[in-house]
Amino acid sequence: MNVVKTIADLRAAVTRARGEGKRIGFVPTMGNLHAGHIALVKKAGQRAEFVVASIFVNPLQFGPNEDLASYPRTLTADQEKLFEAGCHLLFAPGVEEMYPHGQAMQTIVRVPGVSEGLCGGSRPGHFDGVSTVVSKLFNMVLPDLAVFGQKDFQQLAVIRTMVRDLNMPIQIIGEPIVRAEDGLALSSRNGYLNPDERATAPALFRTLTQLAQTIRGGDRDYPTLVAQGRQMLQDAGLRPDYLEVRDATNLQPAAADTREVVILAAAYLGKTRLIDNLLVDAAAPA
Repeated sequence: MNVVKTIADLRAAVTRARGEGKRIGFVPTMGNLHAGHIALVKKAGQRAEFVVASIFVNPLQFGPNEDLASYPRTLTADQEKLFEAGCHLLFAPGVEEMYPHGQAMQTIVRVPGVSEGLCGGSRPGHFDGVSTVVSKLFNMVLPDLAVFGQKDFQQLAVIRTMVRDLNMPIQIIGEPIVRAEDGLALSSRNGYLNPDERATAPALFRTLTQLAQTIRGGDRDYPTLVAQGRQMLQDAGLRPDYLEVRDATNLQPAAADTREVVILAAAYLGKTRLIDNLLVDAAAPA
């Protein structure tokens, strides 16, 4: 696996691969890789002959009181994992390479609608930072396809909408959530949890699972289900940020006749903010 830190070297390596007739798959990350990230890299390898991954902790998507300074940076270990997963090229730029003219005057890519509410409501400006850096990375790599995890369901919707609206010739692939044996969705931020918090954390997935079973049973009183779910989280020791039932196709509030819904939740456990979601086929007869 080759490792490059400049846009010029990145483009040269990708140009060589494309000249050899290879399809380019891309997996953008912020590092501190776990099995969920590796699943994305392997999926890209199944669909493309040349896999590019990026590791860049993007300051543009962090709020003033968020964990930019403390976000774990584990480049050496990440490189080993990417190599073992079959990644061909790692792009690991610095902030100056990505934002050579500074961040204050950086052109911003904003995706209205799907970026609003949920995590977008709790973290103002977050998705503007995500869509901006991903659009920059897409323009640098020019991939045929890119793979994103479904754990960040709203982020995936934002990226798909951006690609559609800006006519980017890139196939966006969503990879299912990778979970620990107790159901907790794998996340780089799980490392912030102390042992007691880690033991409590699976309650988030258990709550979503119980709500999903109720919906599959025919209950479409979503406001009541949301209130019950928030109470379940509180009873388990989590502090809900949001819990909502949305239309999985456009992230609008789910109606009684919505065919596929997604239950999305974010909750705090100590100082750690956890997110999760669960897709539910609400069209099946009760």
